[in-house]
Amino acid sequence: MRSGQVSAWQWMVRMLVAGLLHLVIGQAAAEGAAEAPPPQPDLRVVIDVSGSMKTHDPDQLAATALELLVALLPSQSTAGVWAFGEKVDNLLPSGRVTEEWRRRALSLAPALRDYQQYTDIEAAVAQASAPVSKRPRHLLLLTDGMVDLPPGQGVKAEVDARSRRRLVDELAPRLAREGVTVHAIAFSAEADLALVEELARQTGGLASRVDSSDGLLGAFVDIAARIFPDDEVPLRDGRFSLDASVEEVSVLALHERDGTVTLVGPEGRRYRAEQPPEGSRWQQAPLFDLIRIPDPAAGEWRLEGALSPRSRVVVEGGWQLQTATLPATLYRGFPLDITAWLARPGDAEAAAPEDLSMVATLDATGREAESTPLTVDASGRFRGTLPGPLWLGNAELAIVARAESLVRQRRQAVNILPAIGMRRDADGRGVALVAEHPKLNRDNTRIQGELLGKTLTAEARAPRRWWLALPELDDALRRPLRLTARIELDGKRFEVALPTLWLNPEGGVGIDQAQLGPTLRAETLGSESAPTATEAEASAVADRFVAWINAAPGWLKAQWQQGFPTLRGLVERYRSSPAAWAVLAVGALAWLAFIRWRRRRRAARVVHRDVHREEPHV
Repeated sequence: MRSGQVSAWQWMVRMLVAGLLHLVIGQAAAEGAAEAPPPQPDLRVVIDVSGSMKTHDPDQLAATALELLVALLPSQSTAGVWAFGEKVDNLLPSGRVTEEWRRRALSLAPALRDYQQYTDIEAAVAQASAPVSKRPRHLLLLTDGMVDLPPGQGVKAEVDARSRRRLVDELAPRLAREGVTVHAIAFSAEADLALVEELARQTGGLASRVDSSDGLLGAFVDIAARIFPDDEVPLRDGRFSLDASVEEVSVLALHERDGTVTLVGPEGRRYRAEQPPEGSRWQQAPLFDLIRIPDPAAGEWRLEGALSPRSRVVVEGGWQLQTATLPATLYRGFPLDITAWLARPGDAEAAAPEDLSMVATLDATGREAESTPLTVDASGRFRGTLPGPLWLGNAELAIVARAESLVRQRRQAVNILPAIGMRRDADGRGVALVAEHPKLNRDNTRIQGELLGKTLTAEARAPRRWWLALPELDDALRRPLRLTARIELDGKRFEVALPTLWLNPEGGVGIDQAQLGPTLRAETLGSESAPTATEAEASAVADRFVAWINAAPGWLKAQWQQGFPTLRGLVERYRSSPAAWAVLAVGALAWLAFIRWRRRRRAARVVHRDVHREEPHV
């Protein structure tokens, strides 16, 4: 009996020890996982080499931008390069960024001049995004055009439209679910900006349209900073200050082609590319200089030369500015909560300077910057809320931490989109609205309009779509339609004033096209898809018919304008209906065939009478 009790006691002790060991090992593993740095992203650069790039990029800026990106990539990150036109070529497979990888990447410039005739964006995004590792994937897509597939696969307009819809409706959502981020740059006015914005919006990436060397290089720098965020120090009028804790500084000076840069140290000594600071690496290119200096002297440094405002100074070592995740897309009228703090890697007990302050700023070219001071809480973290931006387009979100002994800055490019896109239909019957903000839907959003002192309520037509019917209006007067969205989101109720829509005689919209949002700009109102070839042909028949009436003799034109009001009304009413115009075209052709048949029959009768007519007797 005693022996049995001892065995039971030993069993209980062993179980207790095993449980404690499991708890200790599990806790140690959890702490190790928490301290482990996140895996380096896998960047895939996808460059358009369709024939139009020869016109839009005669100076090979794409190759220069790739050279800059190669210089900015951290060692031991992963990257690859693709080129696409009508086919997709993996010029440099995804691999670890080493000196050999950089050398191979810099040798790709000739391949970017191997132009192709068509532009298969769908195939390029699908192939370049294929997983090859467990690292988070980022695509950087540079294109100067729109989906343009080779002929021979059916009606070309329909084939192109289907490929574009698959990109937006199938591929982009799948990439978002897989955690793939698409950053897209439209490199010409002819590029499909709506597609670029929609790919970026759905996957959490950046989108921009550029048409200059400064814009293209700046866009590449913004995307690199988004994927590989670094601490900076502010660069003002060519001056920047370093504290004694900085272990390395990297100065990226963007400038005009073949511009020169001079770096002046705190002691007044001047440095050039041919005479760099001791131990530094100075990379010189036609459009930028990149200078890396280990153990730089503390104090104020100065850059001389015609520098782009997109130039920046990155620092490593000492205090680091950390932030909660900053979104790539902001929405007009929606405030942004910000959390930031200072940390010193390897020294968890280090106390931040007592005089530390932080400010968040949202800035865009030509706009007045919005700044908000952040307030420190008991945990030492700084928090604040930036008011909702009132403009659309590209902007820069900056968080600056200052103390007497140091300054740190984080800058991130952001896109500002309308929370709700809108567009008036062609015949003026109403306004289509679609939720661009991912959390808005018909359950939490009510949209109303004010027109001529009357309140109009939008009707939900789908989970994220509304239709606002318009009353009959005098076409001779220009009138404002003021729209408001009442939103209940995350336990808060608030209103967002949408852009005023001006209704004018031409049926146009008195707001910038960007107010439409990427979704509505890419759609045909009243249809979920692009018009078919039959509809396009019917519309062409309608346009030719109206043009023929306008070019007709004066009496017919007058009859059209005054004598046939009923017919004119019917034509105006069904002008936007392809089916009606197709029926009218068939009827017109049948009428013309009937007229021609009657003329031939009359001619035949005349000939018959002439043949059988007898000469009169004398």
